[in-house]
Amino acid sequence: MTTRDVVERFFAMVGGGADPEEIALLFAEDVDWDLPGSPAIPWVGRRSSRAEVADYLRVLGANIVPEENVDQIEAILYDGDDAVMLGRFGRVARSTGRRYEMAVAMHFRVRGDQIVAFRLYEDSFQVAEAYAE
Repeated sequence: MTTRDVVERFFAMVGGGADPEEIALLFAEDVDWDLPGSPAIPWVGRRSSRAEVADYLRVLGANIVPEENVDQIEAILYDGDDAVMLGRFGRVARSTGRRYEMAVAMHFRVRGDQIVAFRLYEDSFQVAEAYAE
């Protein structure tokens, strides 16, 4: 599969509500994953295995109201093994009911048919405020 194929499959699976373990199969067993941001947010941080990717997806899913998600992909740029998605996310914090919306960027690095590195850049300050009690 090409980088485009893998990234498009990722977005199709996430958008289609696929099971976290199925989505995680798109990632290498040893993955370089980072979502920098506030330690107050339980899904933020580094991960290094496929199982941790599935855990991220479960934790995120438990903390948002998925039916309220608004995802807008503005562009996906491809260059060899790399892809960068630029877009906007809208979420509702399950614990507080607060909506937050922000610009996001995702960087994927693909080798063969698996994602070997992933970065998600979002406004973690805004996210932490949405969950603050």
